[in-house]
Amino acid sequence: MSEQTQSVADSTVNGTVTSAVNSAVSGEERRELPARITIPEIRGEMVHLRPASIEDLGRLDQLDAFYNASGITGKDRESERAAVNAWVRRSVAWAEGRASVDSGVADPESRPTIAWAILTDADRDGDGIVDAEATDNVIGMIFLIDIDGWSRSARIQVVLGKDYRGRGYSRDAMPRVMTFGFAPRPVGLGMHRIWVAVPEKNTRSLSVYQSLGFIPSGTSRDALWDAENNKYQDLIVMDMLTDEYDPIHSLEVFGMHVFEDNPGVKEALCAREHSLAIRKREHPADGGDHASHASGEGDQTRRDGVDQAGNDTNGQADGTIEGTSTSAGDAAPGISGDSRPADDHSGQADAAQSQASAGTPGHHTLDGEENWPHSSHDRQPSKQAWWRTIGRRRERRTEEDA
Repeated sequence: MSEQTQSVADSTVNGTVTSAVNSAVSGEERRELPARITIPEIRGEMVHLRPASIEDLGRLDQLDAFYNASGITGKDRESERAAVNAWVRRSVAWAEGRASVDSGVADPESRPTIAWAILTDADRDGDGIVDAEATDNVIGMIFLIDIDGWSRSARIQVVLGKDYRGRGYSRDAMPRVMTFGFAPRPVGLGMHRIWVAVPEKNTRSLSVYQSLGFIPSGTSRDALWDAENNKYQDLIVMDMLTDEYDPIHSLEVFGMHVFEDNPGVKEALCAREHSLAIRKREHPADGGDHASHASGEGDQTRRDGVDQAGNDTNGQADGTIEGTSTSAGDAAPGISGDSRPADDHSGQADAAQSQASAGTPGHHTLDGEENWPHSSHDRQPSKQAWWRTIGRRRERRTEEDA
């Protein structure tokens, strides 16, 4: 082999190796979060979201947003307040392109946070004055925290003022923020997993998360202290993966509108149309009959979701930190286009709610087709390992017993 030929061969090999190395580095870089982020505004049925500011922290105090924090998140009032303060500062720092340590809140894992202020112009008492006028229409905040670019995971949490819990605001805001979180970059964050953590005694919150499609994935035993009952309690972890989330159905089933100008919605609609086209190609023979039958079910499901919203007017539970103080039907104040009495189909509404939370068949939309390639009842939940259930029924020990 001539020296020239050998040189060309060596260059080719070196170029291939260099290309492979660069490709690997590029792959790692794609899993890194950007140094700066533009936090989008998001429109909802009853609320709209804007990037939270440092000034909004004072408004949360005015709203008494940390009332009963121990019963909702398992943390005491001051600890929850300090955590929210840190989250907002990290969010502002990221939006300004500053590192987390520059915000005055050091984070050893450098996991940033996105914080939105929740605003409403509702006038529920009809006196001509916006309910939240004293706080510039701010009624709380919603967060994506513990954002991990490498594992593409984030946790969602909501904080609402004491007087704004149980009205459906969380149910309106959460699916829209999750759509942004799951949307591919640069439109969204490109997350693979979004999760929540709920104390076991907060059954209302657990119910709402199940209606959104979250499924239990683990339990941290005796992770929290229940001051009210003087004993420890478990922390329930629930999560959802990107191929399990249905951004369209999560709103339609409760009669809420889909706003195409919100981040990630257009991408979700395109994926939905692609899924429908695939289904029609796979089942061309029964497409028409199935569509007609499913359309009826979809109409009824949506109506039932609206009726359920009207039935759930109690709202006594004090929980909205963790985004869960509303039940699945609390969306009534923002629903339009259905003036029928809320109690006309109470039994059917329960069935629709059961379908939404349990992931049973009946997951249809108004166009007569399932609207997502990975619907809730197609999921294959992981097996319940023996070590996940051991000790579940043990008696709780209090400090007096120790």
